[in-house]
Formats: sequence, C-alpha cells, structure tokens
Amino acid sequence: MFLAWNEIKKNKLRFTLITGVLMLVSYLVFFLSGLATGLESLNRESVDKWEATAIILTEESDKSLPQSSMTLDELNGVDAKESAVIGQINAIAANGDQKNNVSIFGIEKDEFIMPNVTEGKEFSNTNEVIASDSLKEDGFKLGDNLQLSSTEERLTIVGFTDEARFNGAPVLYGDLSTFHRVKYGEAAELNADQINGIVVRTDGLSSITQNDALEVSEIETFIRNLPGYTEQNLTLNFMIYFLFAISSVIVAIFLYVLTVQKISMFGVMKAQGISNRYLSQSVIAQTFILAAIGVTVGFVLTLISGAFLPSAVPVSFDLATMILYGLILIIVAILGAVFSVLTIVKIDPLKAIGG
Repeated sequence: MFLAWNEIKKNKLRFTLITGVLMLVSYLVFFLSGLATGLESLNRESVDKWEATAIILTEESDKSLPQSSMTLDELNGVDAKESAVIGQINAIAANGDQKNNVSIFGIEKDEFIMPNVTEGKEFSNTNEVIASDSLKEDGFKLGDNLQLSSTEERLTIVGFTDEARFNGAPVLYGDLSTFHRVKYGEAAELNADQINGIVVRTDGLSSITQNDALEVSEIETFIRNLPGYTEQNLTLNFMIYFLFAISSVIVAIFLYVLTVQKISMFGVMKAQGISNRYLSQSVIAQTFILAAIGVTVGFVLTLISGAFLPSAVPVSFDLATMILYGLILIIVAILGAVFSVLTIVKIDPLKAIGG
C-alpha cells in the first residue's frame, strides 16, 4: 500500500486520468441503474400498491389485463381470503390545453385495492375519480373536469393518491359504473356486469378457481408480462453489464501500459530482493485506491445530478443497488489489473536492467 500510494502522489496527472475514466464509467452505470429503477416503477407502481398475491384473468388474454374480459359472476367461484374486481381501459384525458395518457381503473370502493387519498376525498358518485398525483406535475388539479378521447363522458377529479402509475400511465380510479360508461358509452347498462380481472390475496394459488377458462397469475408474473416491461429492463441491464466489462478492459489497458513503461524499475526492485508478491499486491492496492476514488466521486455526482433533474425524467435511485454496482465496479477494476500482475511476475531482472 505504501508503494502504491506514493506512486499515485508522484504521478498525479497520470493517475487522475485513470480515476476520471473510472468516475465517468461509474457515473453512467449509476445513472442507468436509476433510470432502470425509475422506468420499472413507472410500469408497476399501482400494481405494487395492491399488495396482492395474484390476479385472475381469462386464459386467452395472455396475461394482459385490458385483453381479459369476464363477468362479475366469476367472483362467486373464487376461493381467496380477499378478492377485488377491476376493470381497466386506456384513454387520453384532456383539460383545456393539458393532455395526458391515462389508465382508468374501475373498482369497488369497499375492496382492498381502493387507494389511499392523499389530497381531496374519495369518489362517491359516478364519473368522479381519484387521480395519480403525478398528474399534478402536468397542471391537473382538484375539481378539473376531464374530457376523454374515447367517449363523451367527462370525469371529475375529486382526490389524488400517490404511487399510482400503470404501464407508464397515471391511473384514474373510479367506480365500476364510471368504467362502464367510459368503455361502453350508451351500452353501459347492458354491460354492467363486465370486468377485466379479479385481484386476490390468499396463501395458496392452486385452488383459487376451478374455471378452466380463467388463469391465475402471480403478481410478479403479471408484471413481467406488461407490454415492454421485460424488454426494457433487459436492455438497460445489458448496458450496465456491458459497462462493467468496459471498465475492466479500460483499467487493464491503462495499467498494462504503465507496467510496460516501468519494466526496468520493476527489474531493479526484483534484483534488490523485492518479491513478486509484494509488487503484485502494490499494483492491486493501487487499482483499489483508484477505483474506490473514481466510484465514490461518480456516486456523489450521480446523487447531485438526480437532485436537479426535472420530474419528467423517470429516474429513481435505489441506494442498495447503487452500492452493489459500485462494489462490482471496484472488483472488475481489480480483475483488470491481473494482466499487469502477470507481466510483473514474468519480468526477468537481468534482462530488465540490461544485463
């Protein structure tokens, strides 16, 4: 450690460049991890809020809530501790010049998926809705009368709730009659028993329903089948893993070049009796110091950047994940130093000093 630190202090510019590269790589890794977490949250917030065990959909729906269609009678054949019906439709909500894609949930007020109200009040009449508080960032407020793209029905925001986005869209919660009016228009009364799914809380999933036309999916399975959810996560995670490999290669190249430049010095040190082990430990320690500094600076810069990002940027930093990725970056950097260690071990003192 003594030799490693003294060399860093003596060649500040050279090692600052290496640290800077590691800092930029770690900054990108941390930012991508925050983006992955934020986008993941955009898709699943409202589902996580249910705190449910599973969801029952029609088998032919391919685990898609809007593609599933059943009647309220199916609830009678469900054997679970708690169950809640849900209807869902996507729409564009407008209030003057303000427009936003929304997901409308039709629910029963007395069932467990009813959201908590953080501002305003619960819906009590048809066409009253509780809205995701993310809509407030776009200028929507209590009392707004929303016009929808798919119907002439107008919805009134009577309350707001937190953490309520589904598949990237803010959620509007209303009663089933509101959902039926929005989806079926004048035929709402004829379809008053239509729903899209049944959300359940229970211990075992095997005997929830005996209807072969229905399929029980665990909540995580349902989330993974949301459009684009898995593909999006795989893409961002692949980028992060690729950056780990890049980090290792960058460190390996830098340290290898530095080692080659110091072959004669290492030869003299080995001729004086300094062991390969000591020199190798010095290189590893040097790499650890540089990587730790670079990762720490990248970590701090990421948190500072996150504090100034606009709310429209879907970034959410998970400290546990960031710390894990930071440790991985340090480890892969040390692995990249192995090439330099192998070079040092192979140095012949006599040849290195020109003997």
